[in-house]
Amino acid sequence: MRNFLAVLGLLTAVLVFAGPELAPHAATTPVGLPYGPPTAATPFGTDQLGRDVLSRLLHGGRPLVLTSLAAAFAGAVLGATAGLVAALAGRGRRLLANVVLRPLDAIAAVPPILLLLLVLTALPDRTGLVLAVALAAAPLTARVTMAAATQVAGRAHVEAAVARGEGWTWLVCREVLPLISSTVLADAGMRFVTAVHLVAAAGFLGLGVSDADWGLMIVDALPGAALQPWALAVPVAGVAALAIGANLCSDRVVRRSRGLAG
Repeated sequence: MRNFLAVLGLLTAVLVFAGPELAPHAATTPVGLPYGPPTAATPFGTDQLGRDVLSRLLHGGRPLVLTSLAAAFAGAVLGATAGLVAALAGRGRRLLANVVLRPLDAIAAVPPILLLLLVLTALPDRTGLVLAVALAAAPLTARVTMAAATQVAGRAHVEAAVARGEGWTWLVCREVLPLISSTVLADAGMRFVTAVHLVAAAGFLGLGVSDADWGLMIVDALPGAALQPWALAVPVAGVAALAIGANLCSDRVVRRSRGLAG
């Protein structure tokens, strides 16, 4: 079963990045009647405007993934940096730790969808979407990183580095981060899955990143789901397969990094 899911995740990744080149039709061009059934030319039928469902899925995957990757990376960097600073600052600089963590705690109190709407009201573009998703992910990443780094910060090799007068860059890059890299990678994988869901939710709300956004496809297909269920099932399955593939990839990377560390 696990091998099947891994193959599914790999196939999804290939379709996502090569999708626009593989799509048989343009994403916005009607090719048949509205809510048309599957045919040889349109394997998953057409949507409410007669556009090919498969072509829209293939065109919409790459923007969704790239936006989610950018947001997850930004959130992971912000959160991990804050967590590392707070963990090392806890060695007698509680004020600095509070200054770093309290703003993130305030952001964590805001529901992600509300945060998404607030940021996109000010920045209604892809930059705003990346910023909103990154801010939603950063608080939990900071707490996870801080918890892992705090356990390492009290070890003898870190104490010895401090006694030698090593700076923060050395402590973080040479003494602490290598020992918590698997935790950070695992958390980054989870943040990517969350980012995919939030970016798809933005499309569902009409704030997506492309005309073929998978979230937009879902909301467009809802009224005619009884007439053309494929138009709804295909983008939902795409989001699910992408999330499963990301989780499996993250697990494999974490296992490999732990093996190298061992």
